[in-house]
Amino acid sequence: MVRLIRVVLLCSAGCAFAEDVTVHYAFVSRDVIATRAGAALKENTDRGARLKELFADAGCPDGALLLQPIKHVKAPNVICTVKGETDSAILVGAHFDHVKAGDGIIDNWAGAALLPSLLESVKSTPRRHTFVFIGFTEEELGVVGSNYYASQLNEADLQRIAGMINIDSVGAGPTEVENSIADKNLLARLQTVTATMHLPLAFVNVSELGFSDYAPFRSRHVPTVSFHSITQENLHLLHSPDDNRKALKTDHYYDTYQIVAVYLSYLDIMLDTASRPATDSRPAKHGARTH
Repeated sequence: MVRLIRVVLLCSAGCAFAEDVTVHYAFVSRDVIATRAGAALKENTDRGARLKELFADAGCPDGALLLQPIKHVKAPNVICTVKGETDSAILVGAHFDHVKAGDGIIDNWAGAALLPSLLESVKSTPRRHTFVFIGFTEEELGVVGSNYYASQLNEADLQRIAGMINIDSVGAGPTEVENSIADKNLLARLQTVTATMHLPLAFVNVSELGFSDYAPFRSRHVPTVSFHSITQENLHLLHSPDDNRKALKTDHYYDTYQIVAVYLSYLDIMLDTASRPATDSRPAKHGARTH
């Protein structure tokens, strides 16, 4: 059940900015989050179909649910768009495919399964931005789905994107963010949210292991930030039989959901593409990855 909650985000001394902002957001219940995380299927094509069902169950508006086919790829990208007051967009993405070893719960059904719940949180109240939730296909073969999606955007489309929020391999531990590739403005906003919520946020860089679906957007100068939960201690989960339902830590997973839900509502208030700061535009490799 979705509840509306009113919270004031206060920025304490030392923050990069100091706005006192009232944010309205909604939380989906822990039981719903757990049920969706447990809805993973084995085949990637079936996972895409299941994600489409979850988007519909979460209330994706009529006509807003799109399957984006890609040549030579069996499963399409699964997209739900929630229109805002403006055409300035915030993208929220997670891949639903996995490798054959293991069940791919951490990498990355846990991320994909959060998209419908985040959709529910966002659509609970009117928003300035248009939110686009994207389940990417074939990330494990070299960010195929996200690369295709980004390649279809023209320059005007890219300029309308205020930020791309990527979710990959969450739930194996506390919430973490990839510091080395994060846009500084997006990262500063995130730090304010987690500090206000009194929930932990760690900075762990895993880009040396490979790139995730943020890469095609970052290489096209879109501000990005990527959530994960991978450390040296749980790295063994990735691409192995250990990546199963037992690997998902429900408390940490729900914390990550809450952080991202409030973060999206906060970004809706604070981001403006007209004054979008320059992002680090170093080219990102789009090859196969190990994370």
